[in-house]
Amino acid sequence: MAYCIGIDLGGTNIVAGIVDKEQLCIVHSVKCKTNAKGRSWQAIAEDMIQCCRDAVEQYGISWEQIESVGIGSPGMIDTEKRIIVFAGNLPFDHTPLADYIQDALHRPVFLANDADAAAYGEYMAGAGKGSSSMVAVTLGTGVGSGIIFNGKIHTGYGYAGGEIGHTLYKAGGRPCTCGRHGCFEAYGSATGLKETTREHMEKNKDSLMWQLCEGDISNVSGRTAFDAMRAGDSEGKAVVDEYVLALCEGICSIVNTLQPELICIGGGVSKEGALLTDPINDFINQYAFSRFADKKTRVVTAKLGNDAGIIGAALLENNK
Repeated sequence: MAYCIGIDLGGTNIVAGIVDKEQLCIVHSVKCKTNAKGRSWQAIAEDMIQCCRDAVEQYGISWEQIESVGIGSPGMIDTEKRIIVFAGNLPFDHTPLADYIQDALHRPVFLANDADAAAYGEYMAGAGKGSSSMVAVTLGTGVGSGIIFNGKIHTGYGYAGGEIGHTLYKAGGRPCTCGRHGCFEAYGSATGLKETTREHMEKNKDSLMWQLCEGDISNVSGRTAFDAMRAGDSEGKAVVDEYVLALCEGICSIVNTLQPELICIGGGVSKEGALLTDPINDFINQYAFSRFADKKTRVVTAKLGNDAGIIGAALLENNK
């Protein structure tokens, strides 16, 4: 039996999962805290190495059965030099992480951006399995995205491409973490959804959303407006309509730019399922330029959840 290890490196946790190469599923995983503040990149790398060793030992297999290790990391990744150029809140600055871990584990190590790894996981084993091309959009704190064409991850000329969350949605709009104003991420992410919810609540003090938040606007979540809408609250419905329109416009831009066979939507908000995908599909069938084409992009919900990043990282050897 052949296995690979996928490492999901996050700002909070490190998760190393053993992936069965035939079944394309995680058979065992080990997690530890990243504890990045005040620590060197080497210290974090040592924790990643230990997670891999613990996973193999606990699952009861030999290292000879591990064919490769893949890492999904935040930030900008130079996949040719196999270095992390930078990674936000993690202490990585042109860091040779792949070489360091390869030297310790004596297995080939591959490296990718975490959103690209998650997209690759969905492409290889999830919603995109069998498709010719796919874009994965993750609606979380920000809007993560990964582009797969002809079976390969597309990262752009300088490894900074595919940042769909930072395409323009509304000129001069909300400030974005990237430094611009009006990015798709500022409206289409779970963070943007919560901001839209708060704006509507401030305008309508009678909205059911106040009750759902126990009178405290800081309790707003990504579910607040959807729960209120389902209970018949008109202001909750207005929030959902505004949010879904942002998704429609942002994803229509993806179709007009790339026209992949498939777009899959992941992240916590994606659990709303058809409440999101049905209007998005209707919108692109009505407004995308591809409405004139015989073949049209389909928008679906991602299938793998939090496993996507680990599975995608583990299978990065196929992306060579």
